[in-house]
Amino acid sequence: MLIDDDEPTNFLNTMIIEEAGCTNHLQIEDSGQRALNYLVNSEKCAHGNKKYLWPDLIFVDINMPAMNGWEFLAGYNELVKEHMGEIIMVMLTTSLNPDDEVKAKNFAGVTDFRLKPLTEQLLSEILDTYFTGHFYKKYHQ
Repeated sequence: MLIDDDEPTNFLNTMIIEEAGCTNHLQIEDSGQRALNYLVNSEKCAHGNKKYLWPDLIFVDINMPAMNGWEFLAGYNELVKEHMGEIIMVMLTTSLNPDDEVKAKNFAGVTDFRLKPLTEQLLSEILDTYFTGHFYKKYHQ
């Protein structure tokens, strides 16, 4: 899942992720609130005539209007456990403020903090670091 309000960033990130062939589905949300709504309504099975998929990996931006990345994380941490899944959460941001990195690393639910842009190399590092075992095997069998 990509959570970022910047359409060109989402477009480029989509290209990199699709080229890597590391996902069966890429969900893009342009706000933290829409991402929370998706997660609350997500199930591993069909729900009505729609099929929602749990994300294994979420890239979330810090600076977004209405609900920023910090507010999204606070809302995420309030979700009931069954809506949280086993998600790797990466803050992907342009923020060079060292306080943001410290805050992210101390925020429950955040797995990693990385600077934009998402590149093939950065994506590869994240996949190699966090997606060994059953997660990685889902996409590389």
